[in-house]
Amino acid sequence: MNISDFNIEFDKMINRDYFSDKVHPLREKAFSKFLEIGLPTKKLEDWRFTNLSSISNSSFRISEKQDAPNGDVDISQYQIDDVETIVIYNGHYIETLSSIPSGIQLLTGLDYLEKTNWEFNSPEHSPFDLLNTAFMDSGMSIVVDQNVIVEKPIRLLFISSGSESLMVTPRIHIDLGESSSATFIEDHRGDSNSFFQNGSTFVTLKQNAQLDHIRIQSNSVTTANIVNIQVEQNANSRYTFFQFADGGQLGRLNIYNELKGEGANSDINGLTLSNDSQHLDNHVITDHQMPHCSSSQNFKTVLQDNSSGVFNGRTIVRKDAQKTDSSQSNKNLLLSKSALMNSNPQLEIYADDVKCAHGSSTGALDKDALFYLRSRGLDVLSAKALLVRGFATELLDLVKHDGTRDFIIDRFDSWLAENTTA
Repeated sequence: MNISDFNIEFDKMINRDYFSDKVHPLREKAFSKFLEIGLPTKKLEDWRFTNLSSISNSSFRISEKQDAPNGDVDISQYQIDDVETIVIYNGHYIETLSSIPSGIQLLTGLDYLEKTNWEFNSPEHSPFDLLNTAFMDSGMSIVVDQNVIVEKPIRLLFISSGSESLMVTPRIHIDLGESSSATFIEDHRGDSNSFFQNGSTFVTLKQNAQLDHIRIQSNSVTTANIVNIQVEQNANSRYTFFQFADGGQLGRLNIYNELKGEGANSDINGLTLSNDSQHLDNHVITDHQMPHCSSSQNFKTVLQDNSSGVFNGRTIVRKDAQKTDSSQSNKNLLLSKSALMNSNPQLEIYADDVKCAHGSSTGALDKDALFYLRSRGLDVLSAKALLVRGFATELLDLVKHDGTRDFIIDRFDSWLAENTTA
């Protein structure tokens, strides 16, 4: 899509907007700013390795009400055991297929818009943040009441389906009350031939709240996925994030994590598998603003064929954030000579009493380890697969929920079987 295509879709959406009085000014403000900035180019440091051709060279139309299913939809193929599921189909919430546990408030439509801060307060005005604000649908807010421990994970199942090329802009708020605890899974799947998803997720953790946030990106290989996640943590809250990404022609994860309360902790992790000509990006900013906080970033990527990837991790330690304990790690495994990885861990430290470390490594499979396994009787394919599994196990083990971990490991094993070559 070029700028004129976005203009056409924006005009169509404004004319049919059923939230016109409430949302028009915000949409127009965001879209005007987007037109001023335009799509990012490789001249921008944060985008110089990101190929946006799967978006700029394709045509998409904004998803409308008729793109939601008319009748029942069989979601058994997307089964994960022992979870509560909220279904979002081509960008539209499907209440009849969704289950909401007690202690949870779910708002959509005007209820959501009246009670939620709409604007995305990213420190860097990404045009995709602005596009999400301009084109957002009804949105969804999920509130966990204070002192509530949600036993089962809550899965947001995003299904992309159909033969038309759609653009969807999901907008999710997750708000955990004081001393509450929950696990949320964002599960992105589908069979759409061409799809552009530009999503925003906002997370607010009150004092002593704990959230495990899992994101699965397993769309079809012709999709483009841009996601912006903003996390605001108050005192003694804990945020744990893990993304498993093996789908999409283009995938880009942007996380901005603010530690705004003393004693807050965040652990942000990701395992990415890419092949063919996929390009998968991970960009993370952890912003320490108060004393006695801790954080980690740990990302690994396995690349095959002509695929490429990016890790851009940045940890900021503000002047008042004394006693910070922070680490960054990025390790990448190249299974072909034509695969390409760009890694850029960064530290910005303005306090003097901190413990911070970062590191990055990229390379092929260890020839000595491969020789040792072959000498023990393993064939070359089994030996390579064992080494790749050993590389990934540390991150796979972070998923504590059995059903979700089983699904991710099945996806990992399938990818490994298809991409391990002699």
